[in-house]
Amino acid sequence: HNLRGVTARFPLGAFTAVTGVSGSGKSTLIGEVTEELPGVGRLVSVDQRPIGRTPRSNLATYTGLFDVVRKVFADTDAARELGYGVGRFSFNVAGGRCETCQGEGFVSVELLFLPSTYAPCPDCGGARYNPGTLRVTYRGRSIAEVLDLTVESAAEFFADVPAAARRLDTLLDVGLGYLRLGQPATELSGGEAQRIKLASELQRGRRGHTLYLLDEPTTGLHPADVEVLMRQLHGLVDAGHTVVVVEHDMSVVADADHVVDMGP
Repeated sequence: HNLRGVTARFPLGAFTAVTGVSGSGKSTLIGEVTEELPGVGRLVSVDQRPIGRTPRSNLATYTGLFDVVRKVFADTDAARELGYGVGRFSFNVAGGRCETCQGEGFVSVELLFLPSTYAPCPDCGGARYNPGTLRVTYRGRSIAEVLDLTVESAAEFFADVPAAARRLDTLLDVGLGYLRLGQPATELSGGEAQRIKLASELQRGRRGHTLYLLDEPTTGLHPADVEVLMRQLHGLVDAGHTVVVVEHDMSVVADADHVVDMGP
């Protein structure tokens, strides 16, 4: 409601920070940037909306890492002897999952005069899988134990699995080494969801010029994590791409190539 007759220019191949007081129209301004504008080419908008609205969605499923992990387990000698395919290691379909909780790891508990709550599944204890599936291990860990690893630990565990290492390295590059692979989407903050989306984009091969739009990507980040994220974004600029961020962190603004200040 505060933008009327406003024109702004964003230089290509540069890091631009859009600043201003709350309600000044920063997000509205970058929302007007489309692929139809001259020089934009490919446009990637990385927002803070959840990567999923149910506990079935998690870090591993969103980034495609879960597909790699399931294939690794299906290729083990134990899985082959038992006739287990990739589908056996999915908690979303019948076969390998715990049927008591339908692969969710928890069950709903009805309470009198109070809202329902959730408790760990009495059969799988939160592991999501049935005993037959958990019997298959890779380097001494079941698939449930692998999903409980942090990104940092998993990067070491799968260091010699290129498809997994590539995805995990991009998550480390945006400062998400502390998250668990199987951490439900419902437990992630908006900033974490945004960086997961950015990591998913970074792991793809980039062809031609791309303009990246990010709305307050450093919200809630420790200064050390801000530095890690900024190195990644500046790396995109060095590769010939354009980055536009809405930002309140003055250290980020000071490090930008171009600043658009929305103020009274």
